[in-house]
Amino acid sequence: MVSPTWLVTGAHGMLGQDLLRRLAAAGDEAVGAGRDDLDITRRAAVRTAIARLRPAVVVNCAAWTDVDGAESHEAEAHAVNGAAPHHLAVACRESGALLLHISSDYVFSGDGERPYTETDRPAPRTAYGRTKLAGERAVLATLPDTGYVVRTAWLYGAGGGNFVRTVIALEAREETLDIVDDQRGQATWTADLADRLVRLGTSALAGTAPPGVYHGTSAGEGTWYDLAREVFRHLGADPDRVRPTTTLAFPRPAPRPAYSVLAHGRWRTAGVPPIRDWRSALTAAFPALRAAGDHHAPVRLRR
Repeated sequence: MVSPTWLVTGAHGMLGQDLLRRLAAAGDEAVGAGRDDLDITRRAAVRTAIARLRPAVVVNCAAWTDVDGAESHEAEAHAVNGAAPHHLAVACRESGALLLHISSDYVFSGDGERPYTETDRPAPRTAYGRTKLAGERAVLATLPDTGYVVRTAWLYGAGGGNFVRTVIALEAREETLDIVDDQRGQATWTADLADRLVRLGTSALAGTAPPGVYHGTSAGEGTWYDLAREVFRHLGADPDRVRPTTTLAFPRPAPRPAYSVLAHGRWRTAGVPPIRDWRSALTAAFPALRAAGDHHAPVRLRR
């Protein structure tokens, strides 16, 4: 069997699906592994799979993403977000593979006033953020020369439930929507992030992308309210039907960061351009999002 160039874990998620599509379009050999194919929390299973497949690049898109659930199940979240990346990193070190690990804006406190750079000190305020930071540190410590951490945030895509698809669905059912206007971030299309992951992995294989932390979010910034109004515009609906509200109106177990804007300066060192502005990306993504319908769209309107 010819070894694949890429192994993608979390292959059934939004990002994993788009990443496999992007790799197929580029003609790259890739294997996608979902939870039923490979339980990354099992160290022996991870080592066996990577030793057998011998990929050149592993992209870890698998994660515990239930931010609120992690508050009461931190050990379980850590098994996926903290311990499993370490298993992957050890297996990659043994096989000689590169590892691209997806992380989150939640590693920061979320109370900043300027975009967080790749070198800013993490200070998570949630259990989810702590587990994601543990995964980052495990990858970077185990693979100082071949480990890559890509932080992202506010993801949306056609392949799963997310804020944008929810708003599309609710526009047809609700006269008005009350949307949080005091959390700032960068809505990021999974197809755009998938493209940058492929470029980063390709550059890493060529020896032109320094290892370490990269920020994989769209350019620009806005609030959930701004994003919802853009969705209404694309639907041909009146954006004024979206009404601003505050985070306090929607109490949750895990505090949401008020400021999740990330800077993208590290991409220049890899010779890869950062992701485009979030409004341009939404325009490009919208036909696929609308065609996908709301079968997987969640009821909740907040991350």
